[in-house]
Amino acid sequence: MDELKKMREVLEKIAQIAKEASTHIDTNTAGSDGEQKSGKAPSETTIGCSIKALPARLRKKSAENAIKINPVNAPAFNALTAEAGFSISDPQSLTILTSKYWGASPRRLSVSFMETTPADLRAHIVSHMNAWTRSECISFVETNGIGQVRISRGAGGYWSYLGTDILLIPSNRPTMNLQGFSMATAESEFKRVVRHETGHTLGFPHEHMRKELVARIDPAKAYDYFRRTQGWDKAMVDAQVLTALDDRTILGTPPDQTSIMCYQLPGAITRDGRPIVGGVDINATDYAYAGLIYPRIGFNITTEQHSVVSDESAKDKWSYADDVLDDQVEENVQATLLKSNGAVAAL
Repeated sequence: MDELKKMREVLEKIAQIAKEASTHIDTNTAGSDGEQKSGKAPSETTIGCSIKALPARLRKKSAENAIKINPVNAPAFNALTAEAGFSISDPQSLTILTSKYWGASPRRLSVSFMETTPADLRAHIVSHMNAWTRSECISFVETNGIGQVRISRGAGGYWSYLGTDILLIPSNRPTMNLQGFSMATAESEFKRVVRHETGHTLGFPHEHMRKELVARIDPAKAYDYFRRTQGWDKAMVDAQVLTALDDRTILGTPPDQTSIMCYQLPGAITRDGRPIVGGVDINATDYAYAGLIYPRIGFNITTEQHSVVSDESAKDKWSYADDVLDDQVEENVQATLLKSNGAVAAL
């Protein structure tokens, strides 16, 4: 119960930061027409992010693997927090798919690139991935071999698999896609996109899929907008935008629409005509909450496992023969763990 008390105190501080940030956004960034005064409003040329799901046959294995990597992924959070009277009413930034949670142990995930990629671009992408390490204990390092995180810059938009699921993706397939990224890409896009996709690799879902934000979206307008701008069909929009996460499966409270994990959505698709502001960089509450989930030092958080809402198109499927073998998954898990001196640790 001491850990729950400490967790409650830390989350209350995070909530206060979010409340102050939310107030600042409401009074300083929205004009009378509901659009942002500062930052970059979503445009019809902006590429959207989609969350990739494993083939259905691997989803049970995904949960079992995540619990093996970190036993606190097993469902226990709700019962413990109810007993402790845990409750926070103010906004927090991030929620986490706890069935994909890497755990509080320091880890280093290796990164490789699917296509021939200039050294300066590789280093720049990895540096933005490591922006998260300001507050948390998971870092990323480029490898000359095949990485646990494998980045493609090919067609397909921006996407990533979630958290520990990357270990179940065949080594000849990417786990993250950054379509068209080059050293000519604007620095603001490195912050908005690379850091967002890295958040998915850490296990964080889309913040705009909180029910309070989904309720603001007009489905008919959303179908038309994403068909025109992303080429998404109705099923894809349902999966990526309109299907709210279940509050019972989330470690989090009312949403923070300035989180890096939140889409920028225009007022043209909302019921009230006001945009969902969206995050253009990791904000203060993102950093604070990531540090709580992945502490450099401190206590573990007991959280509840839950599922991911996503699409599974034909191109995302592979044969049984290509499934990653259990011993290879185990080897990859061991390779991520670090001792306190930075050396690779055994399980």
